[in-house]
Amino acid sequence: MHEPKVTGTLPTRHRPGARRVPDGRRLARALHPLAWWVWALALATAVSRTNNPLLLLLVLAVLGYVVTLRRTEAPWARGFVYYLYLALTVVAIRVVFRAVFATGTTPRDHFLFALPRLPTPDWYAGIQIGGPVSLEALLSAATDGLRLACMLCCIGAANTLANPKRALRVLPGALYELGVAVTVSISVAPQLVQSVQRVRRARRLRAGHGTGARALRGIVVPVLEDALERSLRLAAAMDSRGYGRAGSATRRSRRLTGALLLLGMCGLCAGAYGLLDATAPRLLGLPAMAAGALLCVAGLRLGGRRVTRTTYRPDPWRFPEWAVAGCGVLSAVLLFVSAGFDAAALNPSYYPLSWPTLPPVPTVAILLAGAAALLAPPPVAPERPARPVPPAPPGASARSGARPSVRPSARTSARPSDAVPARGAGEAETP
Repeated sequence: MHEPKVTGTLPTRHRPGARRVPDGRRLARALHPLAWWVWALALATAVSRTNNPLLLLLVLAVLGYVVTLRRTEAPWARGFVYYLYLALTVVAIRVVFRAVFATGTTPRDHFLFALPRLPTPDWYAGIQIGGPVSLEALLSAATDGLRLACMLCCIGAANTLANPKRALRVLPGALYELGVAVTVSISVAPQLVQSVQRVRRARRLRAGHGTGARALRGIVVPVLEDALERSLRLAAAMDSRGYGRAGSATRRSRRLTGALLLLGMCGLCAGAYGLLDATAPRLLGLPAMAAGALLCVAGLRLGGRRVTRTTYRPDPWRFPEWAVAGCGVLSAVLLFVSAGFDAAALNPSYYPLSWPTLPPVPTVAILLAGAAALLAPPPVAPERPARPVPPAPPGASARSGARPSVRPSARTSARPSDAVPARGAGEAETP
């Protein structure tokens, strides 16, 4: 009896949950959530440094590029477009407020229109409601709103790319309860987006084509009911897992932990004030920040002793995580150092009205943040079930003269000895 010859290669051994992409060059896996948050917060810090509309639009383009390439099929990964809508709303509100509360106009401005002026009482002096609206004022307001919108989109990108449940694993034990609260608050927006999409899909299946207030009521009420049911289930789950209970910690240890954290936060605030204010004493700079950081670390270590947690399949921190986080941090450092370019190009003035310039070094720094899409591993694609092959009509194989194909089923044995009958010792092999 001859043994069947097995051809092919054995599958490579890799981390559970990771799969090979179709080209076979890179291993698909989920990036560490902390890497995405460091990248997004660093990019938001870089955005706070500039007021140039060209650089801000470039940041939005980079965010859209990274989210498009590296988002997953998870429910929270579908909400970035709603953050863009929120950004447009922020810009519109900022422009409307600047038009209504018209201040800072000069005779050399380009006036567009004038709003009716409302009289204000004496105790409201200094604030003017209505009046002439200039182009320079609207552009300045739109730029300020665009900067805030970019910061919101940075947070939205981190919320879209990072798994909020896995981000909770990297927090210290002392901040576990606070981390749960923050994770729940962060995941509210993706869950609302998922609820709205589910309700709209159900309305389309039921041929609901109402518009106006009636359609809004048909969407808002089911979404609120879903949010209420989810909050009740979450409260029951948190109570069953002992959330908020003191455990074996004594009152003295809790007070000492709280005092250390409070003093550490005060030291960090004083150190930040000393670094930002050039006239502050030297002790309010780096020494105060270092002392505050040490107190916070001591408080976290002391509070983490009473919390015992285990982690199943911890997320690895490898070269892609370092590369993604480094892209964001390096972008922020280049914009804050102001080396190789004029710092005035980051905040152009609209008085007199002129087209802003695009400085090369900040442009390269922002494009460097977009390299995170190429350095991060590709996301894991969801496994989709194969389509069932429809059976052939009866008599089709007889009419065509072809032999009917036999498909293996779950009950058919996969051993070659069962599929091919064994030949006897005196049987010859037919060619």
